[in-house]
Amino acid sequence: MKKHLIVAGVPRSGKSTLSRRIAKECGYQHISMDSIIAGFEQCFPETGVDTCAPRSSLEILYTISGKMAPFLRAMMSKEEYDELNGPMVIDMYQLLPEDYVNCIDKELCDILYLVTGDVTPEERFQIQKEFDTPQDYSYYLSDEERMEGCHYLVEQSILIREQCQKYGLPCYETSRNREQVMTSLLSALSSL
Repeated sequence: MKKHLIVAGVPRSGKSTLSRRIAKECGYQHISMDSIIAGFEQCFPETGVDTCAPRSSLEILYTISGKMAPFLRAMMSKEEYDELNGPMVIDMYQLLPEDYVNCIDKELCDILYLVTGDVTPEERFQIQKEFDTPQDYSYYLSDEERMEGCHYLVEQSILIREQCQKYGLPCYETSRNREQVMTSLLSALSSL
């Protein structure tokens, strides 16, 4: 059986788009962790999973990553997962490389990260404003909210890239050439 695959990284880097394409073209089940995390927030507040907590974006990222990594491990457990369903491709924002390395069985699951940290927050803002569509959550944000988000997208991208380098995990920059990166990754995955 093929390994499961996690496509992780920052919002608006192409995680969901790539994951849907992998599911369609390579026969994976697509799982979006956004809705699962929202369910945790609403139904199990005692877990501390809270994307709107009054803390810095990095503190929230560390907290949710630390809580969700063991959950992912349980999802992929051979005792729990029915292999007849085929492998999963999971797109996820809040999973730091250090938590992947410490919690996920590499025999069962590979990972790749998409980031947008090779630009300034101002450049990220312009790129996002140009390419946002009504299907994107950021489309409906004010310019001030969008700019604030661009600051943390760049900050988190830099952190993720540094951790990927430390742990030898694949990390791809998508701020300027997103479609080329995704096409290349999809081609490589299709040949496995």
